[in-house]
Amino acid sequence: MPNLRLADLHAEIEANVRRALLEDIGSGDITAQLIPAERLAKATIITRETCVMAGSAWVDAVFRQLDPRVAVHWQVTDGQVADANQPLFHLEGPARSLLTGERSALNFLQLLSGVATRAQHFAAQVAHTSVKLLDTRKTLPGLRQAQKYAVTCGGCHNHRIGLYDAFLIKENHIVGCGGIAQAVAAAHRIAPGKPVEVEVESLDELREALDAGADIIMLDELSMDDMREAVRINAGRSKLEASGGINDTTLVSIAETGVDYISIGAMTKDVKAIDLSMRLSL
Repeated sequence: MPNLRLADLHAEIEANVRRALLEDIGSGDITAQLIPAERLAKATIITRETCVMAGSAWVDAVFRQLDPRVAVHWQVTDGQVADANQPLFHLEGPARSLLTGERSALNFLQLLSGVATRAQHFAAQVAHTSVKLLDTRKTLPGLRQAQKYAVTCGGCHNHRIGLYDAFLIKENHIVGCGGIAQAVAAAHRIAPGKPVEVEVESLDELREALDAGADIIMLDELSMDDMREAVRINAGRSKLEASGGINDTTLVSIAETGVDYISIGAMTKDVKAIDLSMRLSL
């Protein structure tokens, strides 16, 4: 599946930001009204920890929707590593607007930079192999495309975006269809040309999926020996994806078995937001 491109996310970004501003501002920022409406200010946003930055387009959209008079000056671009205490961007404009937009802008940036930083952490560990690390659908509701974009900023790759762009035939689908061969055949009839992936839990099921013509076969929590044997049996006929319980302890060993992909739910699910700070000056 192709990676999400920022150029294709304009409508999604605008919608994300509209919801965030409505949620935060509601009927109006009563605290910002303490400051005279005509007062201008500057602000610097820094990161308090080393991170891979992602989310600049969401920040831009926050201030564009809130107050077009606010100027945003970026010092770091998406995908770049920023060191602790390094400025990420500067703001200039009405003081009220800088303060009203601060939380929404930083929420997007700290979350997406957290995802990108986590993705880069995993990618660095397997850089000596040819494996591609994939995200999953374990994302925050309403922010899937944003998180999946952040994954690419960290050097990893996107799995399917949702339930519509590729088949992923799991155990319950197989039971419902009456077998792997039947499920794959039905997928080819329903949506010719869509990628068909089958989850298997044994080498026998792997052989069934290969014979059925699956494009990708997901090896669900197979042992290391079985994964190596799966690579040998497959011999390049399908793409192989390892999944299930992948962590820092097992990642490198799995990558070195020769599988094509490894999917990691923790890349978007178990994310620590980056610590950011805004400093205002008049």
